[in-house]
Amino acid sequence: MRIPKVVLNRLTAKAKEENYVFERLYRNLYNKEFYFEAYAKLYKNKGSNTKGINEDTIDGISVKRIEKLIEKLRNQTYQPIPARRTYIPKKNGKTRPLGIPTFEDKLIQEVVRRLLESIYEPQFSEHSHGFRQNLSCHTALIEVRNTFTGTKWFIEGDIKGFFDNIDHHVLISILRSRIRDEKFINLIWKFLRAGYMEDWVFHKTYSGAPQGGIISPLLSNIYLNELDKYVEQYIEHYNKGDKRVHNLPYHNLASKINYRKSKNKRDWTALTQIEKEERLKELKSLYKELQSHDSKELFDPYYRRLKYVRYADDFILGVIGSKKEAEQIKRDLTLFLKEQLRLELSAEKTLITHSKKNARFLGYDIRVVRDWHRIKMPNGTKKRKFNYQTKLFVPLEKYIQKLVQLNALTIGPNNRWKPIHRPYLVHNDDLKILRTYNSEIDGYYNYYRIASNVHVLQSFRQTMKYSMVKTYANKYKSTVSKTINKFSVNGEFGVRYETKEGIKIVYFTMQRMEKNDEIKQPNVDTVENTLVYSGRTSMIDRLLAKKCECCAVSSVPLEMHHIHKLKDLQGKKKMGAKNNSQQT
Repeated sequence: MRIPKVVLNRLTAKAKEENYVFERLYRNLYNKEFYFEAYAKLYKNKGSNTKGINEDTIDGISVKRIEKLIEKLRNQTYQPIPARRTYIPKKNGKTRPLGIPTFEDKLIQEVVRRLLESIYEPQFSEHSHGFRQNLSCHTALIEVRNTFTGTKWFIEGDIKGFFDNIDHHVLISILRSRIRDEKFINLIWKFLRAGYMEDWVFHKTYSGAPQGGIISPLLSNIYLNELDKYVEQYIEHYNKGDKRVHNLPYHNLASKINYRKSKNKRDWTALTQIEKEERLKELKSLYKELQSHDSKELFDPYYRRLKYVRYADDFILGVIGSKKEAEQIKRDLTLFLKEQLRLELSAEKTLITHSKKNARFLGYDIRVVRDWHRIKMPNGTKKRKFNYQTKLFVPLEKYIQKLVQLNALTIGPNNRWKPIHRPYLVHNDDLKILRTYNSEIDGYYNYYRIASNVHVLQSFRQTMKYSMVKTYANKYKSTVSKTINKFSVNGEFGVRYETKEGIKIVYFTMQRMEKNDEIKQPNVDTVENTLVYSGRTSMIDRLLAKKCECCAVSSVPLEMHHIHKLKDLQGKKKMGAKNNSQQT
C-alpha cells in the first residue's frame, strides 16, 4: 500500500509538465492510508459531529467502516447522500445557503480534494489567493498594495451568484483536459449532482458547486483558473513600454539646480555673506518647486500596465491607462465569462473607479494617494513622500455596521452613537462574557491590522468596552460606575476565576490598534524528510489499535467515539453527560 505523501508528491511533480495527462487516479481511492489521514484532519473540525440528513457523523468511525466505503467505490455502487440545506447570515443582512454532507461523504471528498490539489495547485496563478495553503485575504490585499502603484483606474469584479452558477459541463471539460480517468470523473459528477434536502424535500442540482462540501473551494479555483489564465494573457498584450518618459518640467528644474550648484561651488569663496544667503535661498526655492513635479510622466500615453488580484470570486484590476481602455477591459471580461465559463459579470456592481476615490476589495477601501507633503530627513533636508502609492483603509461604516450587527451599539437621532448591553450574553458566566468581547475585538483587529488607518479601531474597542460594562451592569442590576469598581483588578477591568493551580485573572483586551503587516506561515520543508512518510498521528494509531482504551480488551475491532458538547446533547444523554462530568 503506497504512502499518500509519496503518491501526492509524484502527482505534483508530473503536474508541472504542462501537457501531462493523468490516468488511473481512481485506484488511489482504494488506499486505506488516504482515509486515515483524511480522518485525522477532519476530526479536529467543529463540523465533524454535525449531522447531514441522516445520523452519520464522525462518531463510531472504524477501520471496518472505511473498508466498506472502499468496497462501494471499488464496485462503483457508492452514491453521495443529498446534503442538508441550511442558511447562514451574510454581512448585508441576507442569508447564504449552505449544504451539510454526511461524514462519509466528507471523508471521500477530502481524499479526492487532496488528489486534485496535488494536480492543480502547481498550475494555479500567483495572483489567486482564495482557499490556498499559506495564502489568505491578507496576502491578496498586500499584493494589491505593493503592485498597484500608479494605478489610475480600478475595476472591481463582481460575478453574479458564482457558486450557484458554476456550469457542471464546463467544469467537467476543464477536468478532462488533464484527467483521463472516467471512473474518477464520474465520481466528481456524483458529487455535483447529489442534490440537497430542504424541509425534507429533495432538490436536484443542475449547476453550482456543493456549498459546504470539502471539494467545493478547490473546484471553484479550478474553474476560475481559466479566468486567471485569460487575464494573464490579456495583460501580456495590454502592457507596453519599458518605462515612462521623463517629465520635462522636472528635468528642466533639475538641470537648473545642477547648474546653480556648480556655479556656487566655483564662485563661493568670492561671494559676500549676503550673496551666499541669496544664492542658498534661490537654490532652496528651486528644490521646493522641483518636489512639486513628478520625475516621470505618470500617464504617458505610450506606457500601459494592468494588474490583477483574485480571492475566490472577488477580483480587482488596476489599470494604468485611460477610462476608455478600462471600459473595454470590462467588456472583454464580461464576454469571456459569458462565452467560456457561462457566468455573468454584474454590470451594476463591477465598478470602474478613479484611483483617487475608494475602491472596495475584501472589506477594505483601496485608494492611490496623492501626497505632496515633504518629510524632514535625519540630515535636516526635506524629502517628498512617495507619491501615487496604493494604500489600504478600514471603511468607517464597516466597523459601525459590525457594532450594530453585534447589538453592541444603537444609532439614535442626529447619528449619535450609544453603546448598549447585549441581552443574549447576560445569562453567561462572567468569564465567558469577557472572553466573548475580547475574541470579537481581537478578531476584528486581526483582520484590519494591515490598514494604514487601523488606529480608528480604538473607537471600536472603546464602544465594545462600554457595551460590555453595560452587559455586566444589566446582569447584576447595577450601575456602570459600580460595575467598573466591582471588576477593577490592578486598575484594569478583569475577571478572576479559580483553577487547580489557583486564582487566575483574565483582563479586558488592551490590544494596541497599530498597523502590523506580519503574516505568519508554517515552515515548509526544503529537504525531503522521510520521517514524515512513516509517521502517524496519535488519532490514527488509536484508530488502528486492537486494544480498547476503556475496558482493555485486546484483539478486537474498534470504533472511535467523540466527545459531544453538553449543548448538543438531548434528554437523558445530556443528564448522563452531566453526571459523568461531575464524577471526573
